[in-house]
Amino acid sequence: MYNDWLTIGRFTIHGYGFMIAVGILAAFFYSERQAKKHGMQADQADNIIFTCLISGFLVSKLTYILVNFQEFLKDPVSFISSSGWVVFGGIIGGILGAWIYCRIKKLDFMAYFNMLFPAVALAQGFGRIGCFFAGCCYGVETHGAFGVTFPAHSLAPSGVPLVPTQLISSLGDFMLFLILYKLYEDQNTRKYTGSVYLVLYSLGRFMIEFLRGDVERGHIGFLSTSQFIALFAAVAGILLVLRIRKAGGNDKMNMVE
Repeated sequence: MYNDWLTIGRFTIHGYGFMIAVGILAAFFYSERQAKKHGMQADQADNIIFTCLISGFLVSKLTYILVNFQEFLKDPVSFISSSGWVVFGGIIGGILGAWIYCRIKKLDFMAYFNMLFPAVALAQGFGRIGCFFAGCCYGVETHGAFGVTFPAHSLAPSGVPLVPTQLISSLGDFMLFLILYKLYEDQNTRKYTGSVYLVLYSLGRFMIEFLRGDVERGHIGFLSTSQFIALFAAVAGILLVLRIRKAGGNDKMNMVE
């Protein structure tokens, strides 16, 4: 909830940026370790993560612009340079970037797809803590025992107790990481790791949206934009599970050619 940690001259360390950096570094560390452990190429895992960061950021920002298109038209330059983005857009962009990279490098996309998704959940867990420090992605007003009051100059409304949706999301992401880690470590369930992420993360995000209080997320009908995308992501995960089962649970299911 306190985003400005340390200021030296014109340089300030922000809690949000720091936790994002921690999440990215944790993803790199975990992925390199897993790649070496399971006979995959650690340098290619690093390259895929780097590609996912770029493609994920671009698609996330594009999704944010589309969701808030009228605001974007008023001041395009300021809007593009703002810190707003859509997480699901980043996930879609990251998957697309990874698929393109694997296709170019002739790598088994599904192998890296399943290996990297625990790292995605891990990074998101740290990132949501960063959201808490900045005050973004805040919850609705509450008078319950666990309400959090943010200070002035926070992105969240100050002076009123709010549901700490950032911390709830972070806890859910870390729990999801542990589930995916266990799935991937078991050779019999490894092939479902990525698809389980899509299903469980989407369900969790759909539910937490009911507690979110930031109105700039955009809506499609009575659903928030993220809830709308979550429905399709969950269905995609379920269909992928069915496809793997139909293929006999073959880890070499080809999505490269």
